Amino acid sequence: MANWLIRLSLQFQPVVNLMREVQLTADYLQGDETRMKVLNEPGMDPTGHKWIWVLRGGPPDKPVVLFHYDKSREGSVANELLDGFEGRYYQCDGYSGQIGAVDSNKVTVIGCIDHARRQFVKAEKALTKKAKSGAPAKCTVARSKMDALYRIERDMDKLDLSDEQRRAYRQEHAKPKLDELHQWLITNSTKVAKDTLTYKAIKYTLNQWERLIAYCDHGQLHISNVLAENAIRPFVIGRKAWLFADTPRGATASAMYYTLIETAKANGIDPFRYILHLCRHIAKAETVDDIEALLPWNVKDQLAR
Repeated sequence: MANWLIRLSLQFQPVVNLMREVQLTADYLQGDETRMKVLNEPGMDPTGHKWIWVLRGGPPDKPVVLFHYDKSREGSVANELLDGFEGRYYQCDGYSGQIGAVDSNKVTVIGCIDHARRQFVKAEKALTKKAKSGAPAKCTVARSKMDALYRIERDMDKLDLSDEQRRAYRQEHAKPKLDELHQWLITNSTKVAKDTLTYKAIKYTLNQWERLIAYCDHGQLHISNVLAENAIRPFVIGRKAWLFADTPRGATASAMYYTLIETAKANGIDPFRYILHLCRHIAKAETVDDIEALLPWNVKDQLAR
């Protein structure tokens, strides 16, 4: 059965290739990566980590969630995935391999407040009972200041605002709190021991600061990379059940099916009906126009009927 799916995935490859071309025309993309075990990757330890990469985004009416398998986490993989990206914004965590994959002269890298906040949450969890019983620890104070930024986002989302109005709202409400947080981080970076998790969290946040606050400059941007993380979550949950892939061919096929399924969901299409539609029509798709007609946004109305 696995071999059947691998063979079928080869027929679907042109559809995914076109999805990727459409995705790279977007103004704003988000990226993430997660570990995957592949037992028979040549020259590598069966228990060692290989990687699934994810790119999320696309034109407003043509969202794509692209999964890609590679044995490496090196920046060259991100370079390949983002080759041809024509947009202005790329959002990721602080991993240098992701950051270095875009032209800094053309693309603004947006950081992820979630990743910075998790550093402080980790420090909170490591606090002793004695530390928790007194005045709020510095990691707790920093985390609460970040929580205030999320409340602003939730309040803003309740309003029907244009991108320009969202930018103005953030400049009025979030920017002052970010300035306050920045000053607090600078002041307290000299007041905590360098071998503590709190110091590590403060240094991480300060090192990423310009990227972390860049979301305030445009209304379409998000405070965190959570949409990419949400896109990769079904894979992470599934991994707990199927545990590993046997070969790179299987891992590549798996990435393709996750691409088709999650992109269908992002376009409001039932994944089973979409893949069944592909199975019925892919053999007749001989030209680029034929394949383009099979993209999710082009069959959405047809499947709805």
